[in-house]
This record gives sequence, C-alpha cells and structure tokens, in this order.
Amino acid sequence: MLRRSHTATIEQNESYTENFDTEPYECGWASEATWFVRVINLAEGTSMKFIPQISPDGLFWCDKEGTEPVHISEETLYACELNNFGSWLRLRCVLDGNNPRIKLMVHLALKE
Repeated sequence: MLRRSHTATIEQNESYTENFDTEPYECGWASEATWFVRVINLAEGTSMKFIPQISPDGLFWCDKEGTEPVHISEETLYACELNNFGSWLRLRCVLDGNNPRIKLMVHLALKE
C-alpha cells in the first residue's frame, strides 16, 4: 500500500525580530510529522528555539509533551519529528539576543 504524504510550506523567506508562532496547520489525517526549519540568515548574537505545539481545534495551544525544544544557533537545516499529536500543529518560536533577527523557511512534512 502506498502511503499518503504531503509537505506544506508554512513560512517562506520570512524575517523576524521578536518571538512568533507559525501559522497553524490542520493535519489530523497524518500519523507522523516532521518540521523542517531552514535558517537563511541569522544576525550575529541571535539564537532561537522552536517548540512544537498541538491543538484540538486550531484556537487553543499547548506545547507537545515529551518533545524537547530545538535550539538554533547557526545557518543550517533543523528537523523535529512528531508522533501522536492532535489535529493541528504549529511552532512556537522564541528569539534571544540583542537586536535579534532571523530569516527562515519552515516546512511541515506529513505522512499517513
């Protein structure tokens, strides 16, 4: 049987200077998900962590229990795999540093 998969571009070449949440994505049909965060530009002294969040309805959110935050400190590709999540996913992104600035792309790969 061929598994169904889908990759969604959540953020494309977006720049941020403060904490943010990605757009929520409904994915209740999927049994596994992988977040890919590609850092295009990271200002000197800037770091970021992202925390996967889950929701039953896309309105109210909590951090995905048992999932460690991913710490970003260089311009490269980062990934975070998830299983056993609710119907909606997003990332909570926390910037740190003096005058923080990051430019990134975020993709969500889903499989049935």
